[in-house]
Amino acid sequence: MIPHILFFYLTNNSISMEYQTKEYPMPAILVLYHSEGNATKTMAELVAQGAGSVDGVEVRLKSIADATADDIRWCDGLACGSPTYLGIVSWQMKKWWDEHVKGLWGKVGGKVGCAFSSSGGWGGGAELTCQSILSMLINYGFMVFGLPDYSGPGFTAHYGAISQTAPKEESHRKACTILGARLAEYAADSRPTKTKGSA
Repeated sequence: MIPHILFFYLTNNSISMEYQTKEYPMPAILVLYHSEGNATKTMAELVAQGAGSVDGVEVRLKSIADATADDIRWCDGLACGSPTYLGIVSWQMKKWWDEHVKGLWGKVGGKVGCAFSSSGGWGGGAELTCQSILSMLINYGFMVFGLPDYSGPGFTAHYGAISQTAPKEESHRKACTILGARLAEYAADSRPTKTKGSA
């Protein structure tokens, strides 16, 4: 839906009206992940599915083995996922940001970002890993978010989507798809608008 904004203004002591249509360009979404097995990869696929459910969105799903800094430059919104190792982000994901993205410092601010993580067991630190990822994104100027949504009874993703191994239960899978959809929506809202006017 494209919103129409009605402006009233005075011209020669009379009231004129002008409609302006604001076009919201659809966003480019990158789902970036590191996965030793299939757990975080499965989450990444679900996040990408959620982002792709928003009409007109272009989605790239890439592991850190295939991604480059150009993918970060290209995207409007980024979902970054890592397995939880010792309660924090994997060293491979941290190394990727250290080595591949440092040239973009000060050049990618204003993009939207979120996080997801899998761990070997509940209480293993997946939310801490999400916070580690969000901290990295904040350092590059990303606007980060979590979800107020409940994807099932008592299950939230306030700091990002989390899962104990690969997500199997519907509420855990739904948290991933909601995260992707919200990312696409928020990235679209954050982009500059193009305005067309007609009297």
